[in-house]
Amino acid sequence: MQPRNMSMSGVVDLAAVKAAGEAKQKAEQARAEAARRGGTPAAGAGRVVLDVDEAGFEREVLQRSAEVPVVIDFWADWCEPCKQLGPLLEKLAKEYAGRFVLAKVDVEANQLLFQQFGVQSIPAVFAVVAGQALPLFQGAAPEAQIRQVLDQLIQVAEQRFGIVGTPVEPGAEGEAEPAPRPASPHDLALSAAHEALDRGDLGGAMRAYKNVLSDDPANVEAKIGLAQAELLSRVQALDPQQVRKAAAEAPGDVKAQIDAADLDLAGGHVEDAFGRLLDVVRRTAGEDRDAARVRLLELFDVVGPEDPRVTAARTALSRALF
Repeated sequence: MQPRNMSMSGVVDLAAVKAAGEAKQKAEQARAEAARRGGTPAAGAGRVVLDVDEAGFEREVLQRSAEVPVVIDFWADWCEPCKQLGPLLEKLAKEYAGRFVLAKVDVEANQLLFQQFGVQSIPAVFAVVAGQALPLFQGAAPEAQIRQVLDQLIQVAEQRFGIVGTPVEPGAEGEAEPAPRPASPHDLALSAAHEALDRGDLGGAMRAYKNVLSDDPANVEAKIGLAQAELLSRVQALDPQQVRKAAAEAPGDVKAQIDAADLDLAGGHVEDAFGRLLDVVRRTAGEDRDAARVRLLELFDVVGPEDPRVTAARTALSRALF
């Protein structure tokens, strides 16, 4: 079986920053609880290959994904390709030594997880980063191709979420987890922004993200968080039915098209949102064109610079403008 869906695009999740904050908070709570019990790490701490079931999924995968990318291998005893892929993934997990963690899920014993991830056939490999599920590939894949996907996953985790796995010395699986790095001022400010977003305080979240960006203009997590909070704030003020009706009845109404694009993106329809605004840019001029262009750039920030849909839309925007 040939691998497919070897990409990191996923579907835009407007709760990405919120999910990262919640996952980090849960991980910190778990460490604090371990310290209270005398410093004993949670079961599986320091390991790079884990057997995961439904009962332990939140702890072993979701919480752990706030600190290290978690790769999920869906397998079964009767699956012949699984017998080829599983050992290869385990070998790579040990070789990468803590840059990602491999979670093995037996689909026969964990049908709920199998259904929740929408797995069509096995072996199927997903990743979870900051609480977000990303499809990686399906079927047995060549080692070189798997390495490329893993390297891309690690790069996205570092650049977009600031998540860097803790190196594990060979043969050190099962040893105590290294002490967490102290929180930096930026970490605390981002945590405050996540908490504000969680409370529904979009104004507070936007101010907190702007505070981070004033000190660190290149902070990708803050840029994405601010763009998402601003989008949610705009969408809250809209009447979706009225906006959709206006956009359908008046294609030349630029404001209606811009508002509809916001609704498109908030609903996860990334290509629809980008395509709608690109059409406005192509057929307008002056202030109307500039308004559509600016909103399109803002929506790029919501999705994130690494997403291939953003790359394609940027290229289309350049052609439309020049």
